[in-house]
Amino acid sequence: MCGRFAMTLPQDAMAQLFEATPANDLPQGANYNVCPTNAVAVATSEEGNRRVQPMRWGFLPHWYKAENGGPLLINARAETIAEKPAFKSAARARRCLIPATGFYEWTKDANGARDPWYIYRSDGAPLVFAGVWQDWERDGLSHRTCAIVTCSANAPMSKVHHRMPVVLEAADWPLWLGEAGHGAARLMVPAADETLRFHRVDRAVNSNRAAGPELIERLA
Repeated sequence: MCGRFAMTLPQDAMAQLFEATPANDLPQGANYNVCPTNAVAVATSEEGNRRVQPMRWGFLPHWYKAENGGPLLINARAETIAEKPAFKSAARARRCLIPATGFYEWTKDANGARDPWYIYRSDGAPLVFAGVWQDWERDGLSHRTCAIVTCSANAPMSKVHHRMPVVLEAADWPLWLGEAGHGAARLMVPAADETLRFHRVDRAVNSNRAAGPELIERLA
């Protein structure tokens, strides 16, 4: 799964990365502890025109009567995304790219305490997760919302967690965004074993109020 991540790319760098037009209201500044319900930068494509825009991380199906009207859907499982009522329409027509500098997962020590790990690309490039999005409106409130698609972990990642985000390479972005025809389902597989690295970080990140670049520093 993916329940917390870091995003440190400047807005202009994100626009260049995706060759997209940035919205004026993107999240400002680096965020080393992006949490569910935070606004995140998301790349979409409509008729071949790419845009980077803010979305609420936490997918809201149209039938939710309130923002807390059901489970918080931050992830969508690749194995069931095409059948689940919450996601199946978005999986066909509203796919997106969610950039990240890295993400966090947790293991437990012998006493049950949660030890955080920071996971990032081994080549130093930004991670780009497969995502889906949905507009939601109720009683005067409206949100554009998203979820990260997850799959079974590859061999290295399985030492930390049995699930991982679907990581897309740049050559696959047009297919995921619907710019290159059909067949996006074949992209929902684990990243190659050499794609990611990870290291232990301080338990400070266990708090959703923690902030700062020290959160991703390797634990000595």
